[in-house]
Amino acid sequence: MDKVTGPARDWDQESPSLQNRRYPSMARIHSMTIEAPITKVINIINAAQENSPVTVAEALDRVLEILRTTELYSPQLGTKDEDPHTSDLVGGLMTASSSAHVAKQKIDVHQSHSHLAMPITINDVPPCIAQLLDNEESWEFNIFELEAVTHKRPLVYLGLKVFSRFGVCEFLHCSETTLRAWLQVIEANYHSSNAYHNSTHAADVLHATAFFLGKERVKVDPVRALGPDGTCGLQGLSRPAAQWGQGSLDQLDEVAALIAAAVHDVDHPGRTNSFLCNAGSELAVLYNDTAVLESHHTALAFQLTVKDSKCNIFKNIDRNHYRTLRQAIIDMVLATEMTKHFEHVNKFVNSINKPMAAEIEGSDCECNLTGKNFPENQILIKRMMIKCADVANPCRPLDLCIEWAGRISEEYFAQTDEEKRQGLPVVMPVFDRNTCSIPKSQISFIDYFITDMFDAWDAFAHLPALMQHLADNYKHWKTLDDLKCKSLRLPSDS
Repeated sequence: MDKVTGPARDWDQESPSLQNRRYPSMARIHSMTIEAPITKVINIINAAQENSPVTVAEALDRVLEILRTTELYSPQLGTKDEDPHTSDLVGGLMTASSSAHVAKQKIDVHQSHSHLAMPITINDVPPCIAQLLDNEESWEFNIFELEAVTHKRPLVYLGLKVFSRFGVCEFLHCSETTLRAWLQVIEANYHSSNAYHNSTHAADVLHATAFFLGKERVKVDPVRALGPDGTCGLQGLSRPAAQWGQGSLDQLDEVAALIAAAVHDVDHPGRTNSFLCNAGSELAVLYNDTAVLESHHTALAFQLTVKDSKCNIFKNIDRNHYRTLRQAIIDMVLATEMTKHFEHVNKFVNSINKPMAAEIEGSDCECNLTGKNFPENQILIKRMMIKCADVANPCRPLDLCIEWAGRISEEYFAQTDEEKRQGLPVVMPVFDRNTCSIPKSQISFIDYFITDMFDAWDAFAHLPALMQHLADNYKHWKTLDDLKCKSLRLPSDS
């Protein structure tokens, strides 16, 4: 996945005059006062070509051809595309619009947040809920049990517990009352009618994010945490020792990650970006068919937060900290959009995994998480963390994995049903409730999106239990598929 290949080219047909080729654009490039890093690289290569042998100049020409593409980290899709389940998943999740045909349709994606439950404190929760929350630090935590006992309001209760454990109120200088009000407003703007993209999914992603933040290589470094003067310690800090160990993120990163997890799908309509673009929805028009839902989730989350002081968890932090926190939240939520999936994974592998492996093996690589690129590496870690938390279903215990698979399949079935009713392009034809093989769809999703990403995340954060669940769950789906079973379980297991 980490190799970048450019289009094929017959280099033997290039003219020998390459050796003496002049590059008139060099003068213009040299005169530029502001250069992007990629411009500097191209500049250096162009200069090197002028005095290089023909074979070297030709090779550097190909390098330049690759560097000038805008998708440096996107792999060429190979044989995996031949599988219809993979093809549909790629088409439905990684492209904005599947057809030039656009039908005008208004999609209602706003939900009232009236009739909110009365605020409760973490110390006053009913015993049955408190007992469940005692286990929230475990990866085996059953979010569906919490969904049931909270009457589909798990985000408020889990949010209160997790945010309290991570000291979010102290960091933001806000009261628990404000936090409760904020969690209630956010949860009320998730659609409980969605089979999958509801507040239970948000709570599940919050749980996974909190779990990841507890891992040694990820969790907050107290040296970089909030100081007694209320500052965040964002500038000029490095760790001279144990640079691959504890303390990759600071407390602002930690708070941003938890907030991003809670809001990352707020007001999701239960339809994909492709559907919204094909339907000509108001959101697709507003966001120019680009990261439509993810842009909406972040924009609405901040609108809901700042419009009422009673739920504005940011009201007591200064402008600079707010801007930094806001940007981190936006960046993480936008990272959950699948069109740049491979770009995010490959950047993580090349900037985090490979330097870490080289250093562990005792090579001369000087790249590390605490050098001059530390802020950039923090961004990559946060993106990877929320991406893994967002699609961690195949790494959950089998019963939870099966439940999530059933829910996402039902939501995709409902979308296909609506596309047929509305005469819209069917972006994922295999998700037809009458013919779909759920095991095949899960196998394709794991093969194409999950395995490489979690291999990379495990290499960094060390998650043996998750990787074992992933292997066990994959075996479950393969067994069903081998037996030509299209459902979630064998009939005898139901």
